[in-house]
Amino acid sequence: MNAIVALCHFCELHGPRTLFCTEVLHSPLPQGAGNGDSPGQSEQAEDEEGGIQMSSRIRSHSPAEGASADSSSPGPKKSDMCEGCRSLAAGHPGYVSHDTETSIKYVSHQHPNHPQLFSIVRQACVRSLSCEVCPGREGPIFFGDEQHGFVFSHTFFIKDSLARGFQRWYSIITIMMDRIYLINSWPFLLGKIRGIIDELQGKALKVFEAEQYGCPQRAQRMNTAFTPFLHQRNGNAARSLTSLTNDDNLWACLHTSFAWLLKACGSRLTEKLLEGAPTEDTLVQMEKLADLKEESEGWDGSEGEEEKPSAQPDVVEGRELTKCPTDTSLMSDCSSWNVASRRLSIFRSLRHMRQVLGASAFRMLAWHVLMGNQVIWKARDADLVQSAFDILRTMLPVGCVRIIPYSDRYEEAYRCNFLGLSPHVHIPPHILSSEFAVIVEVRTATRCSLYPVLFDDEQPLSKYEFVVTSGSPVAADRVGPTILNKIEAALTNQNLSVDVVDQCLVCLKEEWMNKVKVLFKFTKVDSRPKEDTQKLLSILGAAEEDNVKLLKFWMTGLSKTYKSHLMSTVRSPTSSESRN
Repeated sequence: MNAIVALCHFCELHGPRTLFCTEVLHSPLPQGAGNGDSPGQSEQAEDEEGGIQMSSRIRSHSPAEGASADSSSPGPKKSDMCEGCRSLAAGHPGYVSHDTETSIKYVSHQHPNHPQLFSIVRQACVRSLSCEVCPGREGPIFFGDEQHGFVFSHTFFIKDSLARGFQRWYSIITIMMDRIYLINSWPFLLGKIRGIIDELQGKALKVFEAEQYGCPQRAQRMNTAFTPFLHQRNGNAARSLTSLTNDDNLWACLHTSFAWLLKACGSRLTEKLLEGAPTEDTLVQMEKLADLKEESEGWDGSEGEEEKPSAQPDVVEGRELTKCPTDTSLMSDCSSWNVASRRLSIFRSLRHMRQVLGASAFRMLAWHVLMGNQVIWKARDADLVQSAFDILRTMLPVGCVRIIPYSDRYEEAYRCNFLGLSPHVHIPPHILSSEFAVIVEVRTATRCSLYPVLFDDEQPLSKYEFVVTSGSPVAADRVGPTILNKIEAALTNQNLSVDVVDQCLVCLKEEWMNKVKVLFKFTKVDSRPKEDTQKLLSILGAAEEDNVKLLKFWMTGLSKTYKSHLMSTVRSPTSSESRN
């Protein structure tokens, strides 16, 4: 993570000061920076390796290489510093940790060596301990701008028996130029920095209590005669953080903590390049997963309550919620379901299903699927039904798919458009004669030659025959929706592989979902008259009756994100003014 983490202190004599900072270096250190490692320093650094899981070494720097003792350093002069303003002693080489995985170095010293970075850290330090504070003066706050960077600051107090009010004021700041990244890292930074602060305060509290027990300062101050105010400040100001915590290895520990913080924060968020805007299927899947996660959390909190009857399964994103175990995570459940689906795939592709069912029966089935009519499969083999639904659902947007894979009772069309039933389930007569439903009966074949076995994995299909019926059969000479004709053309073209056909199907769905978006905005958002709608459908090449029905059905698969975005855009004053 390209950031700087710094510990700051408000000195009673010199104001806000930077005590210690850790920065990230992607380029190699200057020549000679690795010379002069002492055995004691190496052993001390190696003891800290477990904390940051990197190879740590303390490097020696000559004053010309940026040591704090250099007179040309951008840091303050020695005369402007007291013990409370200083972390590393004069001539201290600083600390360097090497990340062997990424060849990145984490360098810690009192001030950044680069003048521009020193100015940025100095300004953030002053703002974090003066004007940019949260209520109560202790806690996190965010501030910054594009020019000087954005800052996450957490202010806190350290107990000191010799200070005014028996405490001194510090802050830990994280500076980045990427505002979005820093805001997204807020929860992570808050928890880890709060842990560092608690450790510092705990050490200081032990020292404070020991000093108060040996020589109580409150009573001594009340009994002491009046002395000049400046004399008291001069006597109490110069006290380092190492003496307040009684920890000689404090700066080495802080270096390890800050280096680990930079590495961990940079590893937890990754950037992924997406070509174009997310598709509607992606948005709907994200919304479905979020809903499932909320419901699974509700199940975890309602243990001991009466379970739902298994005869009425809930349907979300094409599977039964009753099959979701409450003691497993959402993502593992979804992945295991997908693995099971792939393992039980009997129909390999749309082209394979067309070969099994026959051209006319497949066209009738595909027409009903695209129109949003209820597709009912009756079979003894639930895996066969699930495999068929996995193939047929690829013709529809994700938001239009509602599946009950296998049930022992009929479910109404408003609950599902894909329904699997066992052979003995009674289907209402009005459904059998309805033009808005298609039924596929899987019967035991009287002759194995009904479907020739070409491959070993087709053996399960050789013992079945498939009968497709509907109250409104699709005539062979009917034009049908445009997308159905294009799908059939791709399936019959033997020069196209199955993978190429799948990509064609994705492109066709995206093309028609774009038409659905235009129609939705035109009719639902802008509320245009019917005459204008007919003109728009002609322009889109979807004026035929089947195409119009398909667009209206697919409109139900639009994501909530897209719909809310359109509504909020229309209601905003700027959009209304631009239309006028």
